[in-house]
Amino acid sequence: MGVMEKMRKSTGIILWVLIFSFGVLWMLQDTRVFEAMGAGPGSLGEVNGEAISIDAYNNRVSYYVDQYSQRTGNSITPEQRAFYEDQAWEDLVTSILIQQKMDELGIKVTDQEVVNMITGENPDPFIRQQFQREDGTIDRVALQNAIESPENSQIWISIEQQLRQKRRQQKMSNYVQSAMQVSSYEVEQQFIRNNTFADISFVRYPYAEISEEELSVTEDDLREYYNNNKEKYQRNESYRFEYVSFDTKPTKEDTTRTINEMKNLRSDFASAESDSLFLTRYQSTTPYSAEFVDKDEVRDIFKPVLDLENGEVSDVIKSGGKVYTLKKLDETASEVKFVVMSFDITADPIATVDKRAEEADDFSFFAEQDGFEEEAERRDLQVKEAFATKDNPFVAGIGQSIQILNFLESADEGDISGPLELSNQFVVVKLNELTPEGPRPFEEVESQIRTLVTTQKRKDKAAQKVTDWLASNSDLEVLAQTAGTEVQTADDLALNASVISVNGGSLREPRVIGALFEMEAGQQSGAIQGNNAVYVVRVDERQDANLDNLNAQTRQQIRQQLQQQKSGSFTQVWLDQLKEQADIEDYRDLLLQRR
Repeated sequence: MGVMEKMRKSTGIILWVLIFSFGVLWMLQDTRVFEAMGAGPGSLGEVNGEAISIDAYNNRVSYYVDQYSQRTGNSITPEQRAFYEDQAWEDLVTSILIQQKMDELGIKVTDQEVVNMITGENPDPFIRQQFQREDGTIDRVALQNAIESPENSQIWISIEQQLRQKRRQQKMSNYVQSAMQVSSYEVEQQFIRNNTFADISFVRYPYAEISEEELSVTEDDLREYYNNNKEKYQRNESYRFEYVSFDTKPTKEDTTRTINEMKNLRSDFASAESDSLFLTRYQSTTPYSAEFVDKDEVRDIFKPVLDLENGEVSDVIKSGGKVYTLKKLDETASEVKFVVMSFDITADPIATVDKRAEEADDFSFFAEQDGFEEEAERRDLQVKEAFATKDNPFVAGIGQSIQILNFLESADEGDISGPLELSNQFVVVKLNELTPEGPRPFEEVESQIRTLVTTQKRKDKAAQKVTDWLASNSDLEVLAQTAGTEVQTADDLALNASVISVNGGSLREPRVIGALFEMEAGQQSGAIQGNNAVYVVRVDERQDANLDNLNAQTRQQIRQQLQQQKSGSFTQVWLDQLKEQADIEDYRDLLLQRR
């Protein structure tokens, strides 16, 4: 249905819009709408009062899109573009936060520092790259001539600005890295963990030995655990929604069109003087290759080439969403040389994609007026339901979709989206239920809690049983007989280990290992609750690390390892903290009409 029909059907609505328009404009004075618009046509948001310009945002998105096209050779999909749009926003927010932090810390670069980066003894790698001789030294004469040349004045201004910013960022990086310095104490403690060993004997009493009949779990137990551990059951904002889809996969007509396009090129392909140029000109999805191939190794779909004469082109072959035609070049008794031209079977951008887009747009419009389910029923469209969670773009039954998540995060219950273009379909979404973040209700997590509480009661029961046995006789061998098990041993167990290797197997028990290294040689533990069993451990022999053996080389190796571990997580945590503390205003929904 066209625009005029929509207007005719909506005459009553338009009149009401006109009646209320002045009232709405007056009410909006108290909202952020005009504040966002008044921030100027170049403002997409603010970070602590500093504007994010639309130009900077668009330039960043364009950079990502260009990189994607150059890397893949394909046009960007709407879903991929949505991903890059979010990435561009995060880039700009992070950049401004870092710049503001540098200003707050007073991180500056003097003119002399910039001069040293250009003409100093150890110039910046950019300068070195431009003026370095073959022997690795800097051609100072050429550098000075380039600096003094009048026609280079604007270039040098740009270079100086870039070098100043680079140096400033280096100082900021050094500041962040300073928070990740590894102390001598940390190095020594790691050396001790790496070089402290023990030989142990132990008795292991599995939790599985405690039967269900020995346990009693009441609802009060479950409620108490839930009330004391609500933080474990926090959930992000979530959305229940319904949607209809409009398939944009290639139709039979699209397949026929692609086959005919290939057929029309067969004669030109046969007479082409340069097959490579021909494939490039017509954008074959199979790159040019003309090598002899063993006839027995020719793929089944390319077997028709064996029946062609040299220079002859095959009929069109359809397989796996592509069409092919083959040009035979040469042949020996056992090998054949040929060129493959192929096209993907794609949906026609007008006859198929635009048609589906218009259908989706019409549906969205009339669903707003007549009801989502009613309009779907009238058009005989299947309404599907789905669930999504904030900050998780994966939607079960649909797949990855940042566009759907962007709509849901900015929508109110009952809102209906416009057409959202995914990889092979348009969807129109209606948000039915928005659940705010917070702890999940007890009823939703009761079964999980029951499992946890039952497991802990089983552990406590087993530990108490072992403790009672120990009270009667603390001898490890007698304890093993009482528990119906045997004494096991493990030698050369390291302080930094997380598993106990025994009888060709591994017991992952970091808590037990931590407890046993609190004991001296000859000492025996009480009941220790491990992951899968209760342990009673005797330290037979202990070899403690000697810090006198910590030489400079080992010290440096440990320091570098610990530094890498810290660097892997600290920077992102630091940036996340900057964002949490910042006042970030996002006007994208208003200005980019993402809904």
